[in-house]
Amino acid sequence: MIPALAVEPKMGRLYTDYFDALRLARFAGDIEVSAGSTTVFATDNSIYQLRPQAVLFPRQRADLVLIASLASEPRFRGVCFAVRGGGTGTNGQSLTDGIVIDMSRHMNRIVAIDPVRRTAVVEAGVVKDQLNKALKSHGLFFAPELSTSNRATIGGMINTDACGQGSCIYGKTSNHVLALNAVLMDGTEWLSRPLAPEALRAVLERPDRVGDVHRLADAIERENRDLIGATYPKLNRFLTGYDLAHLRTEDGGLNLNSVLCGAEGTLAMIAEAELNLLPIPRFAALINIRYDDFDAALRDARFLTELKVASVETIDAKVLSLARSDIVWEEVGQFFAHDRAGDVAGINIVEVLANDEEELCAKLDQVTSALAGDGRPGRRGFTVAGNKHDVEAIWAMRKRAVGLLGNVEGPRRPVAFVEDTAVPPEHLADYIAEFRALLDAEGLDYGMFGHVDAGVLHVRPALDLTDERQEPLVRRVSDAVAKLTLKYGGVFWGEHGKGARSEYAPDFFGPLYPELQRLKAAFDPHNQLNPGKIATPGHGALTRIDELPLRGAFDRRIDPDTRQAFDNAAYCNGNGACFDFNTDSAMCPSFKGTGDRRFSPKGRASLIREWLRLLAERGVDLKAEAEVLRKRPAWRGPLPRLIASLGRTKGGDFSHQVREAMDTCLACKACAGQCPVKVNVPAFRSKFLELYYGRYLRPLKDPLIASIEHLLPVIAKVGWLYNLVAGSRPGQALMGKVGLTALPLLSRQSLPTELRRRGVAIARPADLAALSPSEKERSLVLVQDSFTSYFEPALLLDFIDLLLALGFKPFVAPLKPNGKALHVHGYLGAFERAAEHNARHLSRLAASGVPLVGLDPSMTLCYRSEYPGALEAGKTPTVLLPQEWLGERLDQLAVRKLHRPETQYVLLPHCTERTNTADSVKSWGAIFDALGLKLTIEDAGCCGMAGTFGHERKNRALSETIYKLSWRQKVEGAGPRRIPMATGYSCRSQVKLMGSPGLPHPLQLLKALVCEDSRGGFHNSHDM
Repeated sequence: MIPALAVEPKMGRLYTDYFDALRLARFAGDIEVSAGSTTVFATDNSIYQLRPQAVLFPRQRADLVLIASLASEPRFRGVCFAVRGGGTGTNGQSLTDGIVIDMSRHMNRIVAIDPVRRTAVVEAGVVKDQLNKALKSHGLFFAPELSTSNRATIGGMINTDACGQGSCIYGKTSNHVLALNAVLMDGTEWLSRPLAPEALRAVLERPDRVGDVHRLADAIERENRDLIGATYPKLNRFLTGYDLAHLRTEDGGLNLNSVLCGAEGTLAMIAEAELNLLPIPRFAALINIRYDDFDAALRDARFLTELKVASVETIDAKVLSLARSDIVWEEVGQFFAHDRAGDVAGINIVEVLANDEEELCAKLDQVTSALAGDGRPGRRGFTVAGNKHDVEAIWAMRKRAVGLLGNVEGPRRPVAFVEDTAVPPEHLADYIAEFRALLDAEGLDYGMFGHVDAGVLHVRPALDLTDERQEPLVRRVSDAVAKLTLKYGGVFWGEHGKGARSEYAPDFFGPLYPELQRLKAAFDPHNQLNPGKIATPGHGALTRIDELPLRGAFDRRIDPDTRQAFDNAAYCNGNGACFDFNTDSAMCPSFKGTGDRRFSPKGRASLIREWLRLLAERGVDLKAEAEVLRKRPAWRGPLPRLIASLGRTKGGDFSHQVREAMDTCLACKACAGQCPVKVNVPAFRSKFLELYYGRYLRPLKDPLIASIEHLLPVIAKVGWLYNLVAGSRPGQALMGKVGLTALPLLSRQSLPTELRRRGVAIARPADLAALSPSEKERSLVLVQDSFTSYFEPALLLDFIDLLLALGFKPFVAPLKPNGKALHVHGYLGAFERAAEHNARHLSRLAASGVPLVGLDPSMTLCYRSEYPGALEAGKTPTVLLPQEWLGERLDQLAVRKLHRPETQYVLLPHCTERTNTADSVKSWGAIFDALGLKLTIEDAGCCGMAGTFGHERKNRALSETIYKLSWRQKVEGAGPRRIPMATGYSCRSQVKLMGSPGLPHPLQLLKALVCEDSRGGFHNSHDM
């Protein structure tokens, strides 16, 4: 068995005393000091890993005042902090070995919206998309755009002065900040806003720290005005953070927001912000231009910008090729198709905005006519996307570029450390040519994308930092790029902040750098706020790029085969796509339901990496351990596991903290489909559970759930007794004792009897082989799953009735355990045996050439995802989803036009189906269209049930919370003219448990319509 992994407390006496003082002072937020929490907050989207002492989650501004006031006491002046928002920084801005202050968990309220003044007041932890969702009904939006808008917080945007696509018309975050409610390091609360001369004179008289910083800032600007004008480049992406160039207002006043924005939390803690809002552009279109080579795309950007378009974004061939294998490509591929000239080497996406359709058409005509009349070399052709859905899909693809670069094969992955340089746009093509040359000279592969209109290109060289020999490349490339950027009059940090790259600040700020140090000393005299970043107060050194610990240095201690075996966990690059604010997005339901970053794919990947590292340092061979467990008889081993479970190490084993995070995973597999890096949590979770429960005893529910497919045939023989127990309060209380709740009842229908009544045969290899070619064309084998056959056989029968009505010949495969529940709960040895037995049986049926078709998405897709990992190559049978099979026979469906124009049919797909087989979900639309019906495929999050997750008592509250985030609103909108449907058995079960009328499967609705069951409709054809 694996050993207990005791994690030594990292915290020193200084910090334990500080936290004791916080508690005594009634700090209202959360204080987390566990190894699990600090491990998750040790990384961001950078190459670095630095574990903090603890994480604070303040609930209100008063908590920030308390944090600062205590820290200013002489005894605590050695305590340091880093404020954190979404944790998506690419340069280690929010990493610290002190205390992380996370603003996103509790301080995420939208305080006020004033649609008349076009302003909003928000707490620092509000996510940008959250704010814009609230503003949409007012026709307003917060303009600065960034690819991480669905998880980036306003506080994080302010601290990096974030911007992205569209910055040439909308500017940076600082251009939209009206006021900042900040807390200084002596506990002073300060409302920072632009001060007119008269107001400034009053503030300069203040005897407190607010007066001190204003007096200093005023003096610095007056004394260095000419030097500031000569030093700060006149760029769209100006030198942000301690921005002296915009300190003086036009009327001679002072605006210290210019200093705070981009300061990366080194000067003050931002509690709230008042923001300027803009009207949402009513009409938008994108012109997507293809090029023979990337240089041609870059050089064309100046011509395109001169056409007065809203923005110009570029993507190179590397990113484009990765997008083609991503879930997003299905929505956008038509706009970037291959042509006869060969592969596209680069694209420019040109945005056109307008207030009405006529204006949009005029602008499009202007740009497309200019393109047609300008025979620039390298330009291949273009497409236009004017539909709102298409525009949003293309921008979604562009936003995923950062994550997509992490999805390349092999250990060398593009990483961020020189990725956001900015130069005057007219020099960008020449600059990038030299940039590429220096990367080529180092033998590095790379991907490029970015904002060519603003002179910013994101460049990520591919490195394997688990290889110690490649570490020096970080220094060599960084130094060379910094020198090159200075040569072209640019800035090293055009968008993503300085962080660990602060050592270059003196080179770019030049003789003004000492003035930055004076500002830092005035705000934070004891260097407690994010020390080492941007500027020091005269003491302490700036952070150097090769001094912070690299993530790769930790990961290299894990055997490469083990890293590879744990399903991309080691390749999680921290881009945070799993922190998506959108409740209608499938990833990640447990994070959305809890707000706890440990319970996200990024959090779980971080924990697994640390767990693997600790085991590697103990010399544990996990492959050998797993082989022993899979071969060991079930009756062997309980005593050592009992001793371990009762032993003293139980509370201190790091494995328990990993298991806590794994227990909240719904195994919905949204991460496996939606994560740009394809981090597959359910896969490595199963491997973890197998090894964890090789040491500790399992809860009673686990063997019951895992063996459900084997137990159901036995239980069904006394189904009346099971239903009595499951449907009665005493029985439910008994089930609660073993950890189960809300169990479904067995159907009263006899499936064998109903099959005989319909004349449907059980599929046998010999009978299938004897079919003529024309009979095989009309035939299919329905692959049963235990949940449908025992709890909802009416669905299988309705599908059969539909097939018969359409002239097809269905067979039903004998019911064999699929093994999905075994895999979910980490019984991988038993799963391999079940998969091998079932696959052998199904392969014999498939050998006839008759297609195999499953019903439940989760069970059916198990043949594609889990089976290949358990079986030898070529041994996995192909089992189609029903819509995939029907979608290939649209001609036969088209003869049965049903015409219900007044009714809108709404499909709520299963999470796994939606995120892992997006094409198949679209097939439902084609099927309904062929039958003359209108189908809307609804964007919805997770229903919260996810197989057996919602049937476990400890998960029930979280399951219901998740359901209420998205599904409840979708289901409650049902009516005679709006009929929602669900493909997942677990989804339909959850809907009933939550008190709504049951939802039909789309096959049941089609059966009712095709068979014209006018008396009872589809509600009489199955158990609802």
